[in-house]
Amino acid sequence: MRSNKTIARQAVGYVTSEQEKLDEEISIREVFRLLKRCWPYYAAQWKHLLFLFSLTGISGAFVFALPLIGLDLFNNGVLVGEPITSFQSRLLFLDPSYVSTGVEGELLTDSQRRTLRNHCFVWGGLLSVFSLALYAGGFWYMTWIYARINQALRVVMMERAEHLSLRYHSDSRTGDAMYRIYQDSATITNVFLVLVLSPTRAVLWLLFALVVITGFDPLLGLVCLLTSIPIAYLFYVLTPAIRRWSRRARRTNSDLTSRIQEIFTGIKIIKSSRAERQVLDLFISDSKNALDAAFHLRFRIAILQVGVTVALMMATLVMQYLMANWTITEQATYLGGTVAIVGFAIWNLGAYQAASAQSTGILRNLRDLVDYWGVGQDLIIGLKRAFFLLDLEPEVKEIAEPMVFPAKVEKIAWHGVNFSYNASKQRILEDINLVSEVGTITAIVGSTGTGKSTLMSLLLRLYDPDQGAVTINDTDISQLSITELRKNVAIALQKNILFTRTIAENIAYAAPEKTLEEIKLAAGVACAHDFIIEMERGYDTELGERGSKLSAGQRQRLSIARAILRDTPILILDEPTASLDAVTEHKVLSNLRDWGQNRVVFLVTHRLSTIRTADQIAFMENGNICELGTHEELMSLKNGHYRDFVETEVDGISNSVEQHHE
Repeated sequence: MRSNKTIARQAVGYVTSEQEKLDEEISIREVFRLLKRCWPYYAAQWKHLLFLFSLTGISGAFVFALPLIGLDLFNNGVLVGEPITSFQSRLLFLDPSYVSTGVEGELLTDSQRRTLRNHCFVWGGLLSVFSLALYAGGFWYMTWIYARINQALRVVMMERAEHLSLRYHSDSRTGDAMYRIYQDSATITNVFLVLVLSPTRAVLWLLFALVVITGFDPLLGLVCLLTSIPIAYLFYVLTPAIRRWSRRARRTNSDLTSRIQEIFTGIKIIKSSRAERQVLDLFISDSKNALDAAFHLRFRIAILQVGVTVALMMATLVMQYLMANWTITEQATYLGGTVAIVGFAIWNLGAYQAASAQSTGILRNLRDLVDYWGVGQDLIIGLKRAFFLLDLEPEVKEIAEPMVFPAKVEKIAWHGVNFSYNASKQRILEDINLVSEVGTITAIVGSTGTGKSTLMSLLLRLYDPDQGAVTINDTDISQLSITELRKNVAIALQKNILFTRTIAENIAYAAPEKTLEEIKLAAGVACAHDFIIEMERGYDTELGERGSKLSAGQRQRLSIARAILRDTPILILDEPTASLDAVTEHKVLSNLRDWGQNRVVFLVTHRLSTIRTADQIAFMENGNICELGTHEELMSLKNGHYRDFVETEVDGISNSVEQHHE
């Protein structure tokens, strides 16, 4: 039977494709579930969001109340000369003589009308400045809040991506994770704006306007409600297509990001292979797919918007006709002078303008809700993609109560270890048994694909074995803290990853607390100190991207120095001298032997000169350690695998030399 770890690994291997299939439809329930998952990120900013809602409410009051009051004051008070209400007089700091006494035909004097006009202009100017400041301040404050929410989600997504197994990163394109973390994560703030804050504001304003316009005449409110029927039908018909093309748009953009990342990562190979045209064709294809998907998405959103706009235009024509007719015939309004604290008892110019403004506001808010809905479908897809990354569980998990890492590492051992990257494929490692003691150098040797690097990955717990155990001083490393384990293991990889920083910062990348003297000592062990001090700025020399200013051998020595600087009891060197000349290689290996007297050192290598320096050699074939011993012991075995390997390598070198002389 397969172990639980094997089954889990198989499930993880297919989780991405399976999840994409499940994404085909998103129910209303799932939308609410996604919004609920956003809550912890919103809750962290709840005080700021509450204050933002308050600002929104205040701005809404200005948007609706001021036009109503202003139109009544200017049209009926200033232009016609009708007395104002007591509320309006208190609002403008005018005495009671401006208030209607109920006498029919009563009008304001010319002096009062001028005073009323001046007060309206002054207050209008002050309120305009205040509204502008409120809008600008609110927009800045909203942006600041959203940036904090977005930052929180991005950090969590990046942290999760770092802790996912290498299997996930091997099976997934780098650009996809980049797009999810950078682009899809931004949907958490846009979702709040487009599906929570803005719709809430639009609905409240819509309800307020409906109440006001119904106060003018219930028939107007009925027209607005009837208009929502064709709009709801358009939602029903077009929403599935919008979601479908939204998924495709984000996936194709993710593919495009991956393509760009791959191109610039391999730009040297592309140029040296003269593959620019082929790569450009692939980029054009991915870019076209992304543009096509974006076009189809925007096209369907546009159809929804156009359909809704037509329905709203028809409603506007009907409402304008009714209001104009009532104004001409001077019919009484439904609620008379109680309408929104202004004195529109009959349909006049002021009432027409006020009601027209409210009807326009209703239709505008309906159109805004349509826009929010259309954009929201795309945002929900992006939010689901973002949370998909958070839903992935890392294969290698931290134990709840880890044991203390040994104060002194005495030995490291693999006991009956079996491992495969996928349960449906052939095992990479099978029945591995190996012991390495402190003060020794163990060379892991074998042809390409025999599992040498995988063996070291198990020691770092980048993967967990399907069966068997890896131990340090007889303690299973699965019982140790992953952080403590990796803190005590340094590794120099064959692919030397350097950054656009100074040489000192590159060496101290994983140990920033180290002093310059310690950095120089590590560089000395790696035989890097001499070439560093010959550079114009020495250890302060800025490296190009991925260390492009250095030769392959120099980059390799910096990688070794970085591992040495960490001063860990366990050191793994993966092809540490592949790019070094014979003299430098000899010096580096000699220094490593002296430096590693109290450490366990592993060499993953093919070079015979490196292998011979090891205390023991583990020769691997077909995922198994078939021979173990010193160079002399293994060479003494007739028809031995290691002996064949060495003789083949020697013959290959001899032939190469002969061909060179010829």
